[in-house]
Amino acid sequence: MTNPSAVERLGVGPRMSQVNIARGETIYLAGQVAKTAAGAPVREQMAEILANIDTHLAAAGSTKENILQATILLTDMAGFDEMNTIWDAWVAPGQAPGRACFQAPLNRPGLDVEVIVVAAR
Repeated sequence: MTNPSAVERLGVGPRMSQVNIARGETIYLAGQVAKTAAGAPVREQMAEILANIDTHLAAAGSTKENILQATILLTDMAGFDEMNTIWDAWVAPGQAPGRACFQAPLNRPGLDVEVIVVAAR
């Protein structure tokens, strides 16, 4: 039988939770996309996404320095350098997480970037 206290959920919605914390130690964020900057250039979408990640990690009792893994989805790899400019300015020096980047279609027109994060508390 699953222990219901083994997973803490924040930002729970009918389809997904924004933050899931396993056994109080590992934080899994839902894929983060731009809401206000949808349709904007990749750099603006990425800046909004990273601010959202900061907010969600803070709510879970963590920070970007504790990110273990990031997965980045781009609708077009032509935005790779633009995305990296924002990412590189945001990542804490000496604390870069494991990272992978893929090209993939996203679920709504105007969304060009999605970031999925796993972090320690």
